Amino acid sequence: MSELSSNLDNDAAVYKTLLESTKAIPWKIDWATMQFAYIGPQIEKLLGWTPASWVSAEDWANRMHPEDREWVVNFCVSQSKAGTDHEADYRALTKDGDYVWIRDVVHVVRNESGEVESLVGFMFDISERKKTEQQLIAMQKELEELSFKDSLTGVANRRMFDSIMEVEWANARRNNQPLSLILFDIDYFKQYNDEYGHLQGDACLRQVAKVLSQAATRPRDFFARFGGEEFVLILPETDEDSAKKVAERCRNLIFKAQIPHAKSVVSQLLTLSLGVATIIPTHHDEPVSFIDLTDKRLYQAKQKGRNCVVNGS
Repeated sequence: MSELSSNLDNDAAVYKTLLESTKAIPWKIDWATMQFAYIGPQIEKLLGWTPASWVSAEDWANRMHPEDREWVVNFCVSQSKAGTDHEADYRALTKDGDYVWIRDVVHVVRNESGEVESLVGFMFDISERKKTEQQLIAMQKELEELSFKDSLTGVANRRMFDSIMEVEWANARRNNQPLSLILFDIDYFKQYNDEYGHLQGDACLRQVAKVLSQAATRPRDFFARFGGEEFVLILPETDEDSAKKVAERCRNLIFKAQIPHAKSVVSQLLTLSLGVATIIPTHHDEPVSFIDLTDKRLYQAKQKGRNCVVNGS
């Protein structure tokens, strides 16, 4: 028996050495008392708390970020009661007051009767992984923002316009509210490029975008580059008269900007042609037809000599 006992002691020592030499932090909690039966010494290197300070599950819960504590504790307790192995990611408090991302992998040990006897698990430091995940999320968000932004002018692009138009169209139809649209076109922009060069033409587009975006004064007013030298303004809950006033204000803002255009037929300054349309959409109406109507009014403004606004009246 002494030889068997000696072998068992040797095996236990080997297992203990193996457990305590890994980066993962082993632990065990007695289910009946909710006391720590064991926690690896690696915990002190990672979090600063000595193994002796981990007395009960309450210490584990208290050393967790307040934003994570409730859901993690509730999740782990419910899974443990059900006898289900589980894992959870959370921020653990260090003795210095910082936080480290932990992944806790938990195995539920049951006795012969099937009752929960203890919890055995490993804590893994996943701070670097979480940092990488956050960087990837930030990069993805930036890419999404870029995909909805016009690269030249910095305002929203046609793709974003299509998305916003769909939302505002649905809102207007559901709430029986007017929706207005203004399409802008820079007059004789080809001649502007021919006279001043494409670099100056790009600078002009940026300036026009900056000036016109000032007309979107309410939170839901939406301004975008429609394509080429065309811009668009969505005005939710705006009737025809109000939309025309906004259009005239836009034309005035461009005049006040005093952008020279020596090759313009209508002025020595840069001007705009504008088409305005308003609708209270029904289930029989389509956004594409409404946009087409606004575009036709923009064409009419050009036919009338440019540097003017055409609406339904």
